[in-house]
Amino acid sequence: MTSFPIHTADTAPAESKPLLESAGNLRGRIPNLYGVLAEAPIAVEAYLMFADLMMRSSFTPTERHVVWFTLNAYHGCHYCMAAHTLMAKGEKVPDEVIDTARAVQPYEDPKLEALRGFTLKLADSRGQVSPEEVDRFLAAGYSRQNVLEIIVAISHKVLSNYTNHITHTPVDDAFERYVWTAPSSTTE
Repeated sequence: MTSFPIHTADTAPAESKPLLESAGNLRGRIPNLYGVLAEAPIAVEAYLMFADLMMRSSFTPTERHVVWFTLNAYHGCHYCMAAHTLMAKGEKVPDEVIDTARAVQPYEDPKLEALRGFTLKLADSRGQVSPEEVDRFLAAGYSRQNVLEIIVAISHKVLSNYTNHITHTPVDDAFERYVWTAPSSTTE
């Protein structure tokens, strides 16, 4: 089986070193995912760019995490579900939103459920949604900008979720307590 190293700022390829150093300075540590992505400097750069873009999206922190959680669950990514749980708690996302996402259940809040459902539909159909589905999403209180931001989030999560699947990235100690296993029975 091919294994992928978890690079540090000392072992990473030259182009990845400054990215890992910067990420480590910002977060106080270098997450294992970043260390794995550093093997390909463009991969770690793309991930960090997408993360920054999503933080600047028009979504509230709760909405942003609903999108991320939905995609992480859809792709079955145990690493990102754990990491985003810690992040969501740090951003004061309500526990019921986090718990519902981790259980892969619909939201009681109709607007959050519309966001979850549309994100899922976009991912599952590879962007082939009907104009009526877009209209329903907009009628739920979202914007055309949000539609495009979800596509950015899908790109972001495909990069991290697929990487974690291929490399079997170990969950960092910092979010080990939030390890996630996909429920055996979901509403999807």
